[in-house]
Amino acid sequence: MSNRKYRVTMLIGCLAFIATAVALVLIAFEDSVVFFFTPTELQSKQINPERRIRVGGLVEDGSTQRGPSDAEIRFKVTDGNTSLTIRYIGILPDLFREGQGVVAQGYLHNAVFQADEVLAKHDETYMPRNLATAIK
Repeated sequence: MSNRKYRVTMLIGCLAFIATAVALVLIAFEDSVVFFFTPTELQSKQINPERRIRVGGLVEDGSTQRGPSDAEIRFKVTDGNTSLTIRYIGILPDLFREGQGVVAQGYLHNAVFQADEVLAKHDETYMPRNLATAIK
């Protein structure tokens, strides 16, 4: 084999190896990638019910309702334009309040978001509850 053919063969082999490695990495990360949406974006998109997503916005005032068990809670999240009902079973974070920002992670089923994790957002003036009471 001539020197030129050998270099071309090695170049093609290296490119094939790199393409295969990139494809395997993308396939591995596909299940761990979680997309973030607002309620308005969810209304305008077709989301696969099997796809895990995140929804963020403000908890609407007066929308929080407890379910039959104390662990179940329903509330609405809004982005200012559209509201989305979120159903969550579990213990809510201490910072969860109406009018505050939240990010819920879970699945969208029949226009109700089934959250398996709720994160409460806070502003830069956050102070832990025990520290705030100690200062007062």
